[in-house]
Amino acid sequence: MKKKFIALSLAMIMLFAVFATACDTGTETDATDSQSSGTQSSAATEATQSDKKVELVVWESVDGPDKWIEEAGKAFTEQNPNITIKFVNVELGDSSSQIALDGPAGVGPDLFAAPHDKLGELVAGGHILPTQNADAVAAAVLPATSAALTYDGQMYGVPTSAETYALYYNKDIISEEELPKTWDELYTWCKDYNAANPGKYGFVMDVTSMYYTILFTTKGGNRLFGPSGADVSSSFLATPDAVAGMQEFQRLQEVIPLPAADMGTDTADGAFASGNAAMHISGPWNVSNFVDAGLNFGVTTLPALSGESTPASSFSGTRGMFVSAYSMNADAAHLFAEFLISKEMQELRYEITGALPSIDIAVDSPYSLGFIDQLNYAFPMPSVPQMSAFWDAAGAASSNIWDGADVQAELQALDDAIMATVQ
Repeated sequence: MKKKFIALSLAMIMLFAVFATACDTGTETDATDSQSSGTQSSAATEATQSDKKVELVVWESVDGPDKWIEEAGKAFTEQNPNITIKFVNVELGDSSSQIALDGPAGVGPDLFAAPHDKLGELVAGGHILPTQNADAVAAAVLPATSAALTYDGQMYGVPTSAETYALYYNKDIISEEELPKTWDELYTWCKDYNAANPGKYGFVMDVTSMYYTILFTTKGGNRLFGPSGADVSSSFLATPDAVAGMQEFQRLQEVIPLPAADMGTDTADGAFASGNAAMHISGPWNVSNFVDAGLNFGVTTLPALSGESTPASSFSGTRGMFVSAYSMNADAAHLFAEFLISKEMQELRYEITGALPSIDIAVDSPYSLGFIDQLNYAFPMPSVPQMSAFWDAAGAASSNIWDGADVQAELQALDDAIMATVQ
């Protein structure tokens, strides 16, 4: 297991070094001990030493992150008796739009979780504050996660986890030797398996979300908003490579003969958890669910697209915890945010949620290396404001393509919808 720990850490360091130029990592400072070190600002120190009672409202999702915030809050209050933490359920996908309404109305949170691709939108709206101890925080976390939370040269919030998705496989159905290296091989294997096992599927995935299906648009190195993820002259979703890749996606409907309306996340997760599917695409958040289901499973990299030899590229994401620009307790909020990236709190988050840590720590899991391997082929979701337009239209485009619509026409319409938002 020690060798796995070393491999995991080295893989993460090698991957994330690629993106490190987006932020100043500073000197080798242990910001995870900022509760007792000189990195803590004088304002934050005053917040902890004050007799004034402070309640910080934190928005997060349920099914794991909620428990983490509650446990972290108790630990934080033990160190800072005048500050208590109140968890409020606002799901990750809703927080960015809700802060725009609740923040100015004075009923919003002090901190809230949001995916890094919403950063440009949050900054443009004036909804979040810059990271208070940016150099120390950047030095403490993985470079790619600090880069993901850096917009126009300024860091915002703290990264609480890193993630991508990979290929789950049921070892009782398909052996490691049989695992397809390409999507063509997966298609062929599934046709044979489905024919021999009526009512079961060789492969399932959520076909309605372009968070997953974006992988098919990366053929030939194609990337959403260009190689840097910041070129808003085009979405790069209607290129010949993207069209060819999404045609590979559309062909999979032959081995998953269900309409898009019946092949969302819940259906795909359920089929794999019940043992009715051999392979599935999902993220580390499902590890505990599949363990609880009693599955004998593994995690590996995605198959390669036609004509390519390396795994298809997936989205990588950073989950950020941001201090609201409307908070009346910003200094205390910054302090709690930093507390969440301490070694102890990152280990706790991993134990509860299974999400990959945002700091370089070893994790004891037979599944994590599969996600780490896939991270070598992943690319960060862009954080330009146009991502909101992408998410608004992408799901319908993915579903329509799955249901047989013309791929070129759908991707061009998606590009047009996104580019209509560019001033």
